Amino acid sequence: MIKLDIFSDPVCPWCFLGKANLDRALETHAEHPFEIEWHPFRLNPDMPAQGVPKAAYLAERLGGPERLAAMHQRFREIAARSGVTMDPDRPQRIPDTLDAHRLIHWAGLEGRQTPMVSALFRAYWVEGRDIGDREVLAEIAAEAGMDRAVAARLLASDADREEILARESHARERGVRAVPTFLIASQYVVSGAQPPEFWGRVIDDMVQAQGRESRDGSAAPR
Repeated sequence: MIKLDIFSDPVCPWCFLGKANLDRALETHAEHPFEIEWHPFRLNPDMPAQGVPKAAYLAERLGGPERLAAMHQRFREIAARSGVTMDPDRPQRIPDTLDAHRLIHWAGLEGRQTPMVSALFRAYWVEGRDIGDREVLAEIAAEAGMDRAVAARLLASDADREEILARESHARERGVRAVPTFLIASQYVVSGAQPPEFWGRVIDDMVQAQGRESRDGSAAPR
């Protein structure tokens, strides 16, 4: 297997689209060699714990409601071309995602990391749920197959908070500046929501390289 490290944030629309595109490629390449691990990276590390109203916050940062509406329309069109159901107007708040990243971490300990990431994306971008609310996060944990009571108890504590912050700081120190960022085999960095065709070519190349390596012991993924 080849490690695919993904730096992502559930409130990042490009991360949602990037995962959807990767999923499509993986579905059509059952022989893919990837072992996927998700890593925390908050788009808004200074976000207050209670979050902020999404429309007002983004309109101020982007230069007004008209520019925000145009950006949201662009997301709808790109999502539609990718076969993704997404309404960027549905979420009403931008939360601090530290707790969401803690939940992804705990899900990973149970082998449920990718299903948890999927559940968080769906909850925020499709259903418009507040994934900064710990009660909502406990519900999402149960939907992803975790024990709701255990998740709620952990969320109410400071468990692994410092570890998540340290991992995020480490990612920034290594040069991660935006998400999604994909690190292939600890060597090759890919940024942005790449189309399924891109991932298909990467998988084909790696499968071929592994085949050569098994024959002569000299090839490496390219």
